[in-house]
Amino acid sequence: MAKKSRSDVIFDDRDFPISVVRKAFFRGLGMDPDDLKDKPLIAIASSRTEINPGHVNLDTVAARVKEGVYAAGGVPFEFNVPAPCDGMTEGHDGMRYVLAQRDLIADIIETHIRSMRYDAVVFIASCDKIIPGMIMAAARLDLPSIFVTGGPGCWQIRYSPSMNGSVDHKSYTNPFDKIHTSTPATCGACELMGTANTMQCLVEAMGLCLPGTANIPAVHTDKLIFARRAGMRIVAMSQEGLSARMILTRDALDNALMADLAIGGSTNTALHLPAIAHELGIDYPIDRFNDFNRKIPTLCAISPSGPYGIVDLYIAGGMPAVMKVLENDLNTGSMTVTGKTVKENLLFAVIRDEKVIPPRDRPHLPEGGTVILKGSLAPEGAVVKQSAVHPDMKVFSGPARVFDSEADALRAIREKRLNEGEVVVIRYEGPIGGPGMPETLAVTMGIELAGFKKVALITDGRFSGASAGPCIGHVSPEAAAGGPIALVRDGDIIRISIPGRSLELDVPADELARRRSDWKPVVLDIPPGYMKRYVKHVGSAAKGAVLE
Repeated sequence: MAKKSRSDVIFDDRDFPISVVRKAFFRGLGMDPDDLKDKPLIAIASSRTEINPGHVNLDTVAARVKEGVYAAGGVPFEFNVPAPCDGMTEGHDGMRYVLAQRDLIADIIETHIRSMRYDAVVFIASCDKIIPGMIMAAARLDLPSIFVTGGPGCWQIRYSPSMNGSVDHKSYTNPFDKIHTSTPATCGACELMGTANTMQCLVEAMGLCLPGTANIPAVHTDKLIFARRAGMRIVAMSQEGLSARMILTRDALDNALMADLAIGGSTNTALHLPAIAHELGIDYPIDRFNDFNRKIPTLCAISPSGPYGIVDLYIAGGMPAVMKVLENDLNTGSMTVTGKTVKENLLFAVIRDEKVIPPRDRPHLPEGGTVILKGSLAPEGAVVKQSAVHPDMKVFSGPARVFDSEADALRAIREKRLNEGEVVVIRYEGPIGGPGMPETLAVTMGIELAGFKKVALITDGRFSGASAGPCIGHVSPEAAAGGPIALVRDGDIIRISIPGRSLELDVPADELARRRSDWKPVVLDIPPGYMKRYVKHVGSAAKGAVLE
């Protein structure tokens, strides 16, 4: 039937008698090896898990994908990878293991597929680190690959009589309503432009999923219909020889970056795009964000940058509509999983609600969401989501309040030891120092709930896509690597200019040199196992925190 290549070796009798053993294992599955030898073997890499709502529905999605594979003449085999949930790991040491699983997921998929000789892969996932880990694996393997996203869920506020048209917590004063803007009411990824939905959107912007499918809600019947179509399409891709690296090019990465800026995507994109580029052998510095963020506006006001949710984005036309607005900016000649270019796919895009997806000349904000800051405090760079920063705080300076851990900062908030006008510095939370670069959502929430209006936050850790306000993360080099953030002391003046793309520590060079001579890193006790190896090999956040 099909172009197979990789799985041919399983059925090849030139190494008889061991070939009999291989084919016998298919018989053990209740399959006839003679029926399989001319059919492509399709891996279904799923992150289905029972412990978070973003992935609990993926068994149903995978079942429909497999139906499509069978219908098109292929043979599917499903396997699973871990599915860490940032929400479940907030507030305890589990958060230190979340980003680290991205590279582990990539390794699991790569090694399993190389060993089992599949001909093509369907990737099924919904949330934060799993999708980029899967894209990294796709880049390494360079097999025919297609993604099926689990889709967004719905917040409980959508089912409340108090809903005022917004799903964003800033639109409500009643504490129960605020809670309902962060309480999942259905399966699917949390309904805001956090990392989960950002990465689902970017899968489509890269051309890795069927057009219009990234934002289909998890509970919508079209999720299953298009899952089946994706299963059919991967069989065709295996016959055509349309592999991942034909789609994952520098132009595709730029398309993803422009889409990210337009939708107000998560700052974690600044970790994941360079990591994907690294797997492709493409030099893709985080400065690339600044190459585009003055040209590409924050088109959409999606929470936490505005009132709308991902369900609203889907109803308004989804990513095809966003990309249609950006058509003159995008690399429309890029290939996609349809076998057609971005330009050809966009012929069918429709913008259904200009309040949610406005025209290019009427964006939510004039500049793109993610900005890279550099300066004496962050020579390699730091990241901020300017679309979620109040205009009054885009230029700010103040005395530092320094903490060597997130826990210490939270304690200071609870004990009311912070003051308006300060710049909170949380260090030793980077990829090495964390270890694992945990996100500091708890501190951003604590500052907001304490009522502070003029407090900035700087860290060598990272933030949740849900974070808002002047939260500057990924400061590189990190404290554990001897970066300038390790030398900051209480009272030092820190100057932030988002328009100027700068982050400066106002301390003379000779004083910093004196401090460095006395500096000793804070060393945490790391449990034996994977993290011991991780901290030895993980690189700078400015380069994607990849394992070298």
